Amino acid sequence: MRERIISGVVIAAMIVGFGLAGGYPLWVLIMVCSMIGYQELLRAAGVLAKEEKYNAVSAVGLVMSAVLYAGFMFLQARSGSDPGRLAMTSDFWAITVVVLAFLLMMTVYVLTFPKFRSEQVMAGFFSFVYAPLLMSYIARARALPYGIFMYALIFICSSVCDTCALAAGMMFGKHKMAPVLSPKKTIEGAVGGVAGSALCSFILGIAAQYADPGADFRIRFLIIGICGALVSMIGDLAASAIKRNHEIKDYGKLIPGHGGIMDRFDSIIFTAPLIYILGVLLLGTVTL
Repeated sequence: MRERIISGVVIAAMIVGFGLAGGYPLWVLIMVCSMIGYQELLRAAGVLAKEEKYNAVSAVGLVMSAVLYAGFMFLQARSGSDPGRLAMTSDFWAITVVVLAFLLMMTVYVLTFPKFRSEQVMAGFFSFVYAPLLMSYIARARALPYGIFMYALIFICSSVCDTCALAAGMMFGKHKMAPVLSPKKTIEGAVGGVAGSALCSFILGIAAQYADPGADFRIRFLIIGICGALVSMIGDLAASAIKRNHEIKDYGKLIPGHGGIMDRFDSIIFTAPLIYILGVLLLGTVTL
């Protein structure tokens, strides 16, 4: 428990510090975390053996992760103060890298046949989308207008939701939400988690008005808070389902008391893309 608390404090300090800094420091941190998460997923899926540090499939994913994040950083520098241009160019860049990663992994599959099974290559591509791509939305959300608030919403909709769900479940929980996958989670806990996330997001919307007195963020942040909380629960359960399928307790041992990167970022990985999308749509970043 002591290790878990210390690790939690360190993680919280890093989230706040790098979030306030934004820019290159945040991009580099998320890139490193996403690469570690990618490797954890490959090991869980059996693409990487326990004694292997990398193989041809994982090497493609790691290289393309570096290319993906290098491109994002370059595009942010080129876009300057135009978040609409950044959103459009970064989305095009993300699609391009994902397609190239798929083609390269299939090339490895063909040229090394029969070293890798088709399901291993599919798991490699899935892991690339799951970790490096989806985690990039944390930094991409930070680059949006009012990015510091978008960044805060990611963690409100994951960490605050999780804490409130735990408290509500302990006090009122009676009806199981996913009895086979996660017997301790209840519908009452889920309602409490969504309510806590919605309330904190609404309060953040009030605070954000001081940054722009002419705009009213309360309803928009409330909508984001509710939607983000709901999808964060799916992210948590999805990561648990993968572990159950592959009969592992944790994805890794990097973070004492917490497990691996994928154990700590499970709900955040799902929340970040949704908040980025809602941020683009609700804040008028891009005119459709």
